[in-house]
Amino acid sequence: MERELLFADKLQELRGTAKAQGNLVTEAQVEEAFLEFGLKKEQLELVYDYLKKHKIGIGTPVDTEEYLTGEEKNYLQLYLNELKELPACSEGEKEAVILSAMAGEMSAQEKLLTLYLPQVVDIAKLYAGQGVYLEDLIGEGNVAAAMGVKLLGALENTSEAEGALTKMVMDAMEEYIALNAEEGKKNRQILDKVNKVAKEAQKLAGEYGRKVTAEELAKESTLSLKAIQEAMRISGNKIEDLE
Repeated sequence: MERELLFADKLQELRGTAKAQGNLVTEAQVEEAFLEFGLKKEQLELVYDYLKKHKIGIGTPVDTEEYLTGEEKNYLQLYLNELKELPACSEGEKEAVILSAMAGEMSAQEKLLTLYLPQVVDIAKLYAGQGVYLEDLIGEGNVAAAMGVKLLGALENTSEAEGALTKMVMDAMEEYIALNAEEGKKNRQILDKVNKVAKEAQKLAGEYGRKVTAEELAKESTLSLKAIQEAMRISGNKIEDLE
């Protein structure tokens, strides 16, 4: 069991490494991470498959648009066309903007946010296909970047500032996905409760030859009156066989 937990920790560490490298790791990094486990070639392939499923490239970047729907691709094209209208900026100019933003200049912070918008899109594509819309991911990333450009003062150099911005955007997207997944889980649980009450009500209504009351259903089933009433409330009193 301890070995399994250690293995899981290594996988998470490797995902952290990939995150810092733009969702990319080398085969050497993978092999080094699991060196102590003495994995065979077939076992390493399973690790590679796991990483690829999480959109982590092995040696070469993954195709970030592979998981986009047709609607998302259309949205992305329109959005990127809008971003093309923004003023171009050389690397030297960008570095100067970052330094000014780090110094607290509001105009530089606003310009840095504008310069960073295309990178937010690239990051969002890494998180596509995880149950949330690409447009929402970009929105969450843009909000995080807008906050992030104001928090760079304590950093030492421009590369560190860019890394911090990237991390803030990625963290925001991951948190959004996690919250969405939790909300989806709650919705499924609610739906299961309503379906369970509806199924029991249908069964009892068949026996009675009419709609049944919540009290009758509670008496003739294992469901509590509170659970039945809650299901009725959630469904807007639309459980067919309950009156």
